[in-house]
Amino acid sequence: MNIVVCIKQVPDTTEIKIDPVKNTLIRQGVPSIMNPFDKNALETALQLKDAYGGKVVAIAMGPQQAKAVLREAISMGADEGYLVTDRAFGGSDTYATSYILSQAIEKLGPFDVILGGKQAIDGDTGQTAPSIAEHLGATRLTYVLDMKVDGDKVVARRQVEEGIEVIETKFPVLCTATKESNKPRYATVSRKLYSLRCDIPELTIADFPNIDTTKIGLKGSPTKVKATFTPKRTATGVNIEGNSPAEMAGSLIDKLAEAKVL
Repeated sequence: MNIVVCIKQVPDTTEIKIDPVKNTLIRQGVPSIMNPFDKNALETALQLKDAYGGKVVAIAMGPQQAKAVLREAISMGADEGYLVTDRAFGGSDTYATSYILSQAIEKLGPFDVILGGKQAIDGDTGQTAPSIAEHLGATRLTYVLDMKVDGDKVVARRQVEEGIEVIETKFPVLCTATKESNKPRYATVSRKLYSLRCDIPELTIADFPNIDTTKIGLKGSPTKVKATFTPKRTATGVNIEGNSPAEMAGSLIDKLAEAKVL
């Protein structure tokens, strides 16, 4: 079984702050990490490999520093890692990014299973992975909890609002993982050492001779970010005081009734 996992290097959102004057993200001093949901996708791929054999390939699109998350993927158990990088890809939105990644997957494939996280924590759109399936003409299953292979078919359990949905489909299939899918494994010391010395090949626009350049980069992105800002706080809190819990509860009920909430 050939499996590819799309991973993304993202800023650690717990450390992000916004410049109050420029309304832009302050990235200086903010560490970059593997997108947590992509780590769940990688664990799903490794579990499939453990159960059915095959190869796991990790790909990431970004600048040179994104090789760090590819090495992390290899240290966890991925067999290979490829960086998709080129100045021509700069400014790509989710549509352009998914198109570029689909080109890379076609070049490195074919693959039976394509995996990605349900969304990236820096953009939260959840659009890239499903869009890759559209470009490749593959079946897509989102919010997958686990997968089993039955001959030439995949049986997947996916999380839905009503509970758990069981779906059977044929290869190739693209699935997205959530934090409920699994608990990502830790890298071993030997794999970490191996990841530091292994080669991470790069794929540039020259490697995709049939790519449609009208679909990549800033010019090929149908969505544009006009501004980033912190919402202004308009609500104010009210302290309810009293000599006893009963008195404070009565005051709260009176205020709620006054505001016609009760």
